[in-house]
Amino acid sequence: MRLVIQRVSKAAVHIGGVCAGAVGPGLLILAGIEEADTEEDVRWLANKAAAMRIFSDADGKMNLSVREVSGSVLVVSQFTLHASTRKGNRPSFIRAARPERAIPLYELFKKELASLLEGRVESGEFGADMQVSLINDGPVTIFMDSRKRE
Repeated sequence: MRLVIQRVSKAAVHIGGVCAGAVGPGLLILAGIEEADTEEDVRWLANKAAAMRIFSDADGKMNLSVREVSGSVLVVSQFTLHASTRKGNRPSFIRAARPERAIPLYELFKKELASLLEGRVESGEFGADMQVSLINDGPVTIFMDSRKRE
């Protein structure tokens, strides 16, 4: 499972012109699930994302987590995080999990985050055509991959 985590002043996701979720301040998390991902991967990343110290403390150091600043999280499914650009000019998404595999793991990720953050989690809709807007704060953008545990 791969995540792109962005610290945001605010973020929103719209589907068909309707706002499906909005947060701020907090995190926008783009989540990509691959066929080999497990519930253990999901739980590991949810815990890491909730505890990652990327918010400034009183001294201006990135020393606080989204949990500690009572921030909220917007989670958006993003299968393109598993794109392979090795051959040709059109990305291959063969590593991305099929919906029947990915949806339960995506839902578990949101549930795990919500339990860690007292329910402060919004989301897009898996597989929908979404428009995501954000104001990146910092900017701070972190890439995580459960395969590499980084």
